[in-house]
Amino acid sequence: MSESYSDPVAKPPLAPNVGPPASHLFVLLVSAVAAIGGFLFGFDSGVINGAVDALAVAFNIQSQNLSTGFAVASVLLGCAVGAFLAGNISDFLGRRPTMLLTAVIFLVSAYATGAAQSVDVFIAARVLGGLAIGGASVIAPMYISEVSPAALRGRLASLQQLAIVLGLFGAVLSNYILDRAAGGASGILWLGQPAWRWMFWMEAVPSVAFFIGALLIPESPRYLVAHGQHAFARAIFARIGGDPDNLVREVQQSLLGEHRPRLSDLIDAKTRRIAPILWSGMGLAAFQQFVGINIIFYYGAVLWQAAGSSAHAALRNSLITNFTNILATVVAIALIDRLGRKPLLVIGSIGMAVTLGILSAVFATAAFGPDGKPLLTHAMGLIGLGAANLYVIAFGISWGPVMWVLLGEMFPNRLRGAALAVSGATNWVANFAITASFPVMLSHIGLGGAYGLYTIAAFISLFFVLKFVRETKGRTLEQM
Repeated sequence: MSESYSDPVAKPPLAPNVGPPASHLFVLLVSAVAAIGGFLFGFDSGVINGAVDALAVAFNIQSQNLSTGFAVASVLLGCAVGAFLAGNISDFLGRRPTMLLTAVIFLVSAYATGAAQSVDVFIAARVLGGLAIGGASVIAPMYISEVSPAALRGRLASLQQLAIVLGLFGAVLSNYILDRAAGGASGILWLGQPAWRWMFWMEAVPSVAFFIGALLIPESPRYLVAHGQHAFARAIFARIGGDPDNLVREVQQSLLGEHRPRLSDLIDAKTRRIAPILWSGMGLAAFQQFVGINIIFYYGAVLWQAAGSSAHAALRNSLITNFTNILATVVAIALIDRLGRKPLLVIGSIGMAVTLGILSAVFATAAFGPDGKPLLTHAMGLIGLGAANLYVIAFGISWGPVMWVLLGEMFPNRLRGAALAVSGATNWVANFAITASFPVMLSHIGLGGAYGLYTIAAFISLFFVLKFVRETKGRTLEQM
């Protein structure tokens, strides 16, 4: 095949057969750029929480309808569509052009959401942002896994989850600062615009950074080999580390007799059944949400206020929970290439099952106030708060980052884009199902019952890992 470079955006920054010696710093930098997509993923997911009441006033609608109704649901479904499309687009255009496209969508969505003059325009802009979130959730772990040496891949791929939780924390902190500066989300700030609009416009800063960064990093060498660009792939492999000629040969060998990736490859030609490896990926993606982690972040105020916190203290506790998640993810980055992926998942499933069980027992035995909300004694409140933060730690050191790491590395080269698309979409559909079902469960079976169901999911996730997940530590993508 021709050695000409076919990137539709720009020529690669490295010329064929030349390049500086292998550098871990180089790999870290290009992985960090890809992880900015994860930061935007987290920021865009969390930014609406500080603006809900102001939006209700601006658009003359009920805040509860906006926060739990179609606006939030449509964002999550947009995420599922974006995740599903991103894998195929990246197989067709390349990983780097797909990141550039995602950055542009984030930027347009940030501006349109903040500038919206009606709820319909606002929802449309949020759906557009959902497409970008879903795309970032797929393309970042895919790219990082394909440029990382085997010995570093777990830690580097964990940057995706670290960036996500940093983005969530950044959104909460940004909203808090703007809210305080304006005296409320509806208060007027710069250019005569209310603070809630600036909450969304702040996303333009990381969006531009993501676009500029994606212009400067190289294309995935494994994508280049798959498209006949062997010389450029060797140059990038040389900077990543290892024998570039051998790495190119390994990728070529894994692609022998293969064709351009497509969704039909996910169906076994002989049995006409979905490939078992895809079931494993979809299971990982689903269980990460079925354990109820986003309930802590989306509806955490219910827990904090039930434990006796004021609304202001509930916001402070949410910041603490997000910061705890960041620290736990840092621990996971330090451990994932030492302990391995599977042991961390096992530890996390056990830890989540125990702490969720405690939360279920705490709320199942709670008294109720005249407004129907659970009331905890001081002692039970402390137990509940402690269990909730330990649960976040158990998730943060395991299922949070490890699921994205495994999805980025567990699929064969010919399946990676399509399989990641389906698995990523599964994650977002599960997110939607858990988020949408929680208010219903809350009114019918209460917090105790809801946390009881998440406890069961955590137990099942343990057996799923033991039976269906294989260790990938220290292996190249081709060896797997």
